[in-house]
Formats: sequence, C-alpha cells, structure tokens
Amino acid sequence: MMQLRESGYKEVNGINLYYEIYGEGKPLVLIHGGGSDLQFDYREVIQRMSGQYKLIGIDLQNHGRSEHREVPETFEQDAKDIIAVLGQLGIDKASFWGFSNGATTVLLIAHLFPAKVEKIIAASGVTKRNGMMDGFFEGMAQATIDHMPQYLKDNFLKLNPDPRKLQHMFEKDRQRMIHFKDWDDSMLRTIQSPVLFIAGDNDVMKASHIAEMHSLIPGSRLMIFPSGHGSYMMANENGNVDKALIDFTVAQVEYFLSN
Repeated sequence: MMQLRESGYKEVNGINLYYEIYGEGKPLVLIHGGGSDLQFDYREVIQRMSGQYKLIGIDLQNHGRSEHREVPETFEQDAKDIIAVLGQLGIDKASFWGFSNGATTVLLIAHLFPAKVEKIIAASGVTKRNGMMDGFFEGMAQATIDHMPQYLKDNFLKLNPDPRKLQHMFEKDRQRMIHFKDWDDSMLRTIQSPVLFIAGDNDVMKASHIAEMHSLIPGSRLMIFPSGHGSYMMANENGNVDKALIDFTVAQVEYFLSN
C-alpha cells in the first residue's frame, strides 16, 4: 500500500522544501541520507508502513526536489528546517526515522526540540569522527564528483536535471562531512525520547560506534543487522532488494513504535 495523500512545497527559512505524505495515523517523519532523497531511501518503508502510519517524507536542503542554499550545509539547519515544515503542516509532535546523515539529524532534533519528539529511529547515524569506517575522512577530503556513486547521481538528475545543482549538492555534503566535529557525550545523554539504533554489521559506520551511542541514552534499544549500509531498509548499491530482511526491519520498527 503506497498511496500519496499530499505533496508539495513549504517555504521555510528562506527556501522551498519538498515533502510527501502517505497514509493516516500517528505521524512518522522520514529523513533521508546525504546525496539522496526521501523516495530513494524510504520507498520500501513507505510501501510497508503507509497502512498504519501518517508518513511524512522531506527532501532536505540541496537534495531531491528541494531548493538549494549557498551557505554551508549543517545538521542544525536541517533540524530547524524539518521542525519548520512540520509546523506548517500542523504537526506538533511526531516520531522520526532518519537514515545515515538523516539519523544524525533526527538525534539532533531530539536534543534541540525534545517537546516535538515521540520516538526516534536512528539508522546508521554517526556522532563521532572515529565512528566512521577507517579512511572515510581521508577519502572525503580527496573526493570529487566522480567518486559519488553513479546510482545517486542518476537519481538526483532524474529529479533535478541540472548538473550544476548535482555538483553543488555533492560539494555541500562533502564539506559538511570534512568539517564534522565530534558531539559531546552530554548531547546524547540529554535525549529523553525512546531511541532505537539500527545499523548493518558491514556498514559505513562502525557497529562499535552504534553500540557506544546506545550506551549513552538510558533505555535506548539497539539492533545490528547482517547487512551493509542501509540494505536492511532499502535496495543495496546494486539495486537489489532483500525483501525478507526489510520486512523484518519494518516489523521491529513497528514493534518499537507501538510499545
């Protein structure tokens, strides 16, 4: 079941951000990762969950169908943008599922806007530089648009057929990661909302880092899948979908949200 109820743009903090809404029920906000968009990361999730929840997906600044900013991209700005979009949609409180950079963003929302958060699903997020796979930041410092996965480039240009905007998005994402600073542990310790951490055992983020974040939030839950980066919730880098694994992931997320 995947029936689009509403889509469009909301002007927040100086730019227009694209959003889509599926289903009815308790609101669950879906936040995509770097270089991606709401549909690319959450198509499989939306198909499975739109019958039980009101799913709100947002394309973040410089991504998907949303407009671009010239200023540096920050997780704080993304958090403020998301809360502003929800305000315009009349949603005062919601649960949030973020993937990759989106997971870092939703954890920041829980820290900065606790009154707006029911529950958090943080999928393959990071809050410390040493939590990324070895060599990640050295590689990012040398990366060019040619190093960006072709499937992400193709996806962006399908939604936004302007190579200059693709280059702009890549550079904004790259600079954000190059300049990423470790979170103080107190930022996670302040989070009062229930949190479910999920990741793959062959992820871009170290499983030990996911476990460390889990240990800093009292009462949080942790699940490590036998998978790569995100293939527990979407197609892998070759476009293959492990339906049984994604069914299992969604079942565990639904259990977490309903208990």
